[in-house]
Amino acid sequence: MGSRLVHPLAPVFNEDSNILILGSFPSVKSREGEFFYHHPQNRFWRVISTVFNEELPETVEEKRNILLRNNIALWDVVQSCEITGSADISIKNVIPNDIMPILEKAKIQVLYANGGTAYRLYKRYIFNHSKREIILLPSTSPANASYSLDRLIEAWKVIRL
Repeated sequence: MGSRLVHPLAPVFNEDSNILILGSFPSVKSREGEFFYHHPQNRFWRVISTVFNEELPETVEEKRNILLRNNIALWDVVQSCEITGSADISIKNVIPNDIMPILEKAKIQVLYANGGTAYRLYKRYIFNHSKREIILLPSTSPANASYSLDRLIEAWKVIRL
């Protein structure tokens, strides 16, 4: 059984952010690296940099900057849960994050879920409060082996407003 963990990362956004991308919960690697999508096999940063014609960010600062420069807010649905390792499928006893401060302070026009777990958890725990629809995008996780990098990039191009 997984142990209860609390989300260790603050959301990334500013008042100019116009899209919000929500993941489920940080992986072991992201918790260790203290930033989103820190696992080297996760394709999130390759997808974002390609979609926005940017250089691949290496450092946390570069990753934060690419998001803000392209008006992207980034956070996760889950504030606290029981989880085994990094397995989304093992997430239980969820306490959701409060995304309302982001929606109130930023100019968010569209919400996107990075993968099915984030989408389902958003619909279950946050939608009734936020009343904002969310668009499902294929997960950038290495566990989503059915999607090549090219297919992911093609699917994620919709985030360019």
